[in-house]
Amino acid sequence: MKKLPALFSLLASIGLWYACVQHPQNKKMTLRSDLKVSNHGVNIAYTDTGKGDTTLLFVHGWCINKSYFDNQVKYFGRKYRVVTMDLGGYGQSGKNRNSWTTNDFAGDVTAVINTLKLKNVILIGHSMAGEIIVQAKLNAPRQVIGLVGIDNFKGFDGKPESAKAKADYAKAIAELKKHFKAVTTAYFNQDLFYKTTDTAIRKRILKDVANADSAIAIASMEDNGFNTVAKLKATKIKLHLINSDYTPNDTIGFIKAGIPYQLLQIHATGHFPMVEKPVEFNRLLQQAINQI
Repeated sequence: MKKLPALFSLLASIGLWYACVQHPQNKKMTLRSDLKVSNHGVNIAYTDTGKGDTTLLFVHGWCINKSYFDNQVKYFGRKYRVVTMDLGGYGQSGKNRNSWTTNDFAGDVTAVINTLKLKNVILIGHSMAGEIIVQAKLNAPRQVIGLVGIDNFKGFDGKPESAKAKADYAKAIAELKKHFKAVTTAYFNQDLFYKTTDTAIRKRILKDVANADSAIAIASMEDNGFNTVAKLKATKIKLHLINSDYTPNDTIGFIKAGIPYQLLQIHATGHFPMVEKPVEFNRLLQQAINQI
């Protein structure tokens, strides 16, 4: 258990919640899911709600699924087209592939964008999906107009990973392979929940993590050589972050690398602000959307 901080501090470093304007309440939302989306034979489950010139595409984090954005669908779907999706290997999406890298997951996102013919897309990615939406922007540069991260890039220093850090990471992954449920349960309880996190929310998240396919979950976290600094620079757009402050947000790396960013902090919540404090999260997300 002493290796937990080594594992998850590293995971966090690579990207492991009533808006300020009122939306019309009498505008009916339309729900569509008639088109089949697949990425190289892997079925990608999604929801497609509302309509508008701008599309908000929500991408979930590690071991959870698209239902974590249900509150955002209900709220923003009255003004925008809102799409949520399950990444390959998670939720209701298929598991019939052998590779689970950032590029693979970004391909899932790109498949949704292309199949649904989405335009003016703002990608909103939680936790590990931070890097995924960056790559998806590079895959679909014309369609994607904005990037919003949720509680990710918190310790971004812009430096190459040291040999010691790589070794510690490998050991942590090995520990995860041996005791997946015990390690993840202990870590989530210790470091990803805030003292005020609702008991029902804790139980929901821990249940979803425990029921995740451990082989896919672990493969999702293994090093795949994603060059975060270079990729962020290549997007040539500002990165907007809605991050909790239960752990520090170090932005020095963005400044040193000349990467434009906006940090909107949400207080007294854990790693899942979209479900822990949806009203405040929606307000901050609207701020980011207004800037984009």
